[in-house]
Amino acid sequence: MTTEMKKWEITARGDANLRMVTASTPLPKPGEILIEADAVSLNYREGWIIDGGMGDFSDKPLTPGADVAGRVVALGENVTRFSVGDRVIDNDIVGWLDGDAPPPDSKSFQLGRLAQYVAAPAEWFIAAPRSLDDAAASTLPVAGLTAWMALVELGKLRAGQTVVVQGTGGVALFAVQFASAMGARVILTSSSDEKLERARALGATDLINRHRTPDWHKAVRDLTGGRGADHILEMVGGDNVQKSLEAIAVGGRISIVGLLEAPDFRITILPLLFGRASIIGIGVGHRRALEDMVRAVDRIGLKPVIDSRYSFAELPKAMTHLRRGAFGKVVVQVRDSETAAA
Repeated sequence: MTTEMKKWEITARGDANLRMVTASTPLPKPGEILIEADAVSLNYREGWIIDGGMGDFSDKPLTPGADVAGRVVALGENVTRFSVGDRVIDNDIVGWLDGDAPPPDSKSFQLGRLAQYVAAPAEWFIAAPRSLDDAAASTLPVAGLTAWMALVELGKLRAGQTVVVQGTGGVALFAVQFASAMGARVILTSSSDEKLERARALGATDLINRHRTPDWHKAVRDLTGGRGADHILEMVGGDNVQKSLEAIAVGGRISIVGLLEAPDFRITILPLLFGRASIIGIGVGHRRALEDMVRAVDRIGLKPVIDSRYSFAELPKAMTHLRRGAFGKVVVQVRDSETAAA
């Protein structure tokens, strides 16, 4: 461990303003651990933040990145949760350990992970899965846990049920894998035949190209003999939510996860009333669910889908890839030959 490290900062909106800078390596305060970051997976909200979604940060440089996997290299006073050498991943919503909703003093998510070293409270982290390398482990805190919360923790998914998953991003492919592992039928919608076919190998049982079949909700009804799906992961927003409502079974559950096409939606009330459907917003999840999910990942041998891995110096390229769309996750390898030598 050196006294200086590399990290990424942004002081003005836009990917072109990302800069790698040299900074002092942080020291862990009481209750904190210091980790050497190995990998950071990117989420769509990285682009939203860089584009100014959290306001103007010109007066206070921002280090983006939230999903990190790494190794504990130092302990602050009174830390008993981990030991030096432990592999860890972080929980996205800090302070939410368990329960139906985050406590009032919890924080929605933490940034600053696109750095060689990260110091933060030990309670924000959990043990990394034994069966995954660091790049794969870094994909779990947001994308993996969001899918797990929607289907397993909150959705109580059962074998034999039908799940509709929209798209082929990180959350969507985790949902396909979890649902398939639990014995559910998985109907996947996407605009790409090539991505649909790749998803078949992950457990998608029925494929719908939503460009050729814009009334995909009617196709879901046909595939289920008119019954509809038990669970739908709504990733699109806008008018698509009405289609999800028309594709859901009586008493089914629509989990609002994304807003890829619109940040709002309008629905017809009567189908909601007569269908007794639930529409639930999913905002990642708590630490206990993340620990449950990691145990399941190790148990079933699930392998997260990584579209591409970029070196730490290639963050702008990784962001370009993220913005054009990925099949699964885009990961930045923080600890590589170039940064290790820095």
